[in-house]
Amino acid sequence: MFDSLAHPISYQNLIDYNAIKLDIKRLDLIHPQISGNKFYKLKCNLQHAKELGLDTIITFGGAFSNHIAATAYAAHYFGFKSIGIIRGEELAHQTLNPTLATACQFGMQLQFINRQEYRNKEQSDFIDKLRRHFPTAYIIPEGGTNALAIQGCKEILTAKDRQNYDVICCAVGTGGTITGLIEASDAHQTILGFSALKGDFLQQQVASLTHKMNWNILEDYCFGGYAKTSIQLLDFIQSFEKTYQIPLEPIYTGKMLFGVFELIEQGHFAANTRILVIHSGGLQGRQNLL
Repeated sequence: MFDSLAHPISYQNLIDYNAIKLDIKRLDLIHPQISGNKFYKLKCNLQHAKELGLDTIITFGGAFSNHIAATAYAAHYFGFKSIGIIRGEELAHQTLNPTLATACQFGMQLQFINRQEYRNKEQSDFIDKLRRHFPTAYIIPEGGTNALAIQGCKEILTAKDRQNYDVICCAVGTGGTITGLIEASDAHQTILGFSALKGDFLQQQVASLTHKMNWNILEDYCFGGYAKTSIQLLDFIQSFEKTYQIPLEPIYTGKMLFGVFELIEQGHFAANTRILVIHSGGLQGRQNLL
């Protein structure tokens, strides 16, 4: 189903610095619309929805959500209707930003709810009400993270990745991608996550999803929280793109790579460490904040 859409994934060397090898895995190239980690998160979920004979995909997200944009396209391509429940009822009275406009372009029906109600999106009463209103719908959580998403994200790390690298770095939003990487990793590897959000709840979330201990999530490079930026971060992204001709966005991948480069400069990694950073796509976010 999804695999027929996949474009080739490439690896690119970024630096060999103080005996540190740093490569990037370009998941952003896997598909122009179902980009990066969203490809892996959605593939098993939509396959399951198809097997169940359901005709509608319901999911959740904020105004800048990569998941909302990717789900809208994937649902459209594979013949599902889609509904996006969007955080912030005030957005219904504003001009749609590029993310939400793209979702609408691919047929997603947007339902804007207030932030208090949105906090209840995982409560059984909320979900039961959705199921009563949409009995033929398949519900995917915010960010796409569930057991099937984790199963899909395990495919990101290949046998060669396990052999060739000591540290795997990724951006973290809801914890699904990093959990898949952790579950697929070998014992000698460390999985290092860079949180795009403020708060230590992601550490607790991932700990509830895996029994492995070879991982950590850093909050130091969230730049104040989700979708927040700074001149320092934007300058880094501009310089990185000029040097390597690899596009980034400031919500996830830009923050992760800023953190990785700073840690290398600070001597955080031992000599001869082989590092792989995962470019998790989401480049539609560039339209909103760059």
